[in-house]
Amino acid sequence: MLKTLVEQSRQHLNAFHDQLDQAKAEELVELLNNTEGTLFWTGMGKSGIVAKKIASEMTSANIRALYLSPSDAPHGDIGILKPNDIFLILSKSGESDELLHLVPLLRNKGVKLVAVVCKPGTRLARACDFEMVLPLEKELCPFDLMPTTSATIQMIFGDFLTVALMEKRQFSLNDYKSNHPAGQIGRRMLIKVKDLMLQGEAVPHAGEHDLLIDSLVTLSKKQSGCLLVTDKESRLLGIFTDGDLRRSLEKHGPGCLQMRLGELMTKSPRSVEHHLLAFNAMELMESNQKSPITVLPVLEGEKVVGLIRLHDIIQAGL
Repeated sequence: MLKTLVEQSRQHLNAFHDQLDQAKAEELVELLNNTEGTLFWTGMGKSGIVAKKIASEMTSANIRALYLSPSDAPHGDIGILKPNDIFLILSKSGESDELLHLVPLLRNKGVKLVAVVCKPGTRLARACDFEMVLPLEKELCPFDLMPTTSATIQMIFGDFLTVALMEKRQFSLNDYKSNHPAGQIGRRMLIKVKDLMLQGEAVPHAGEHDLLIDSLVTLSKKQSGCLLVTDKESRLLGIFTDGDLRRSLEKHGPGCLQMRLGELMTKSPRSVEHHLLAFNAMELMESNQKSPITVLPVLEGEKVVGLIRLHDIIQAGL
């Protein structure tokens, strides 16, 4: 059953993408981009929920957008409208009485009206200044009634408009960061490696000529699971981890304790710059699924300035 539904959904969405009038959509993007007013969204039922989502998504991308309830609008909420605003009405049928009754009230406010419907030539579309048709092959609902596919393509089209406007207005990653200071998104976009790394005496340094037996105390005491092997200028030469210790014992036996770290270390280890995001460091640690790592030397230029651990990144909520 589920396999059949997945295939049907794919077909319905492919039909939407194939039949969408892209030239008309581009025209709408230009209309929205050129307005100096606010983009108001509304809709009844499930379309109203989607309209809220689109307005919220646009707001987070520095696009002035608000949702206006079709039931509250005639009771004073239309007072917020200005003549340079654009009012976008989401409707599958384009025949909802509540939306049709709203149109003359909106027109009296002087706003530009856009109908986003799933059928061409509807009463709503004819009453508006601009018609955008979202081709709907069939609802996924077995009765072809419940707004399943139609709600999905409405959301997809809302994403199209939002991202197109982001690109036209050169919305940057820094803009996105400033709008999402809270929650996991904010932490991922704001917390840098230097904010979480071990530094100073907490960093487990060692030299390439140090004997393994003399370095075990540091390896255990620093509780980082590794030693960063550096030269006198603090340049990174390699890393010796708990895993390297096990492999050394397996390969050389107890004799490895008298060997130098330069002979046993992993040369050219993965590292990260101190100014990068901590989330990027976590991605780097997990970039090779066959050999994931839990620590990264932190560099500033060529010099080691710290060590960042996966444990600390996770503890920070990233």
